[in-house]
Amino acid sequence: MTASLLGSAAPGFDRPLDVLEACHGRISKQCDTLDKLLAHLPIHGADTQAQQAARAVLAYFDTAAMHHHDDEERNLFPLLELVGASGACELVATLTLEHDELALLWRRVRMELQQIASAAASALDEGLTRRFIALNRSHLEFENAYVLPLARQVLGVAEIERLGRAMAARRSVPFVH
Repeated sequence: MTASLLGSAAPGFDRPLDVLEACHGRISKQCDTLDKLLAHLPIHGADTQAQQAARAVLAYFDTAAMHHHDDEERNLFPLLELVGASGACELVATLTLEHDELALLWRRVRMELQQIASAAASALDEGLTRRFIALNRSHLEFENAYVLPLARQVLGVAEIERLGRAMAARRSVPFVH
């Protein structure tokens, strides 16, 4: 485990499935921030708090969330298919399509958040933002309930290490075993 600046322990890349699960928690927190922003903007506009929240969401989804989807699509999903996990091909196809839809929605939400971050606008498209939040939440719930338990069941030590090494390399950090 690696200690974060806040003092809580975060899993290391030697436990990549725990890292993915922790990322799901952080994505959920960013969705909470978007929910709060939707409620905040009509009352307060793009004030300092709204600008800071928009910048935080932008920073997370532009970096960590992108790495997360790459971790799954380039490493975890192929490993599940490689070991012949039951239903892996269908699962991977569905989740990859959801990642594509999330990416399309993010591009649209991102443009609006950039406007709020710079105080050039003071509203988010509520329907679009709620759709982005809802799809993220259902996607995370499914992955936590089915994909990660399946991976824990079918991946061996070598595949887990391979996944962890790839995830660490993607972030240019050393893999500590």
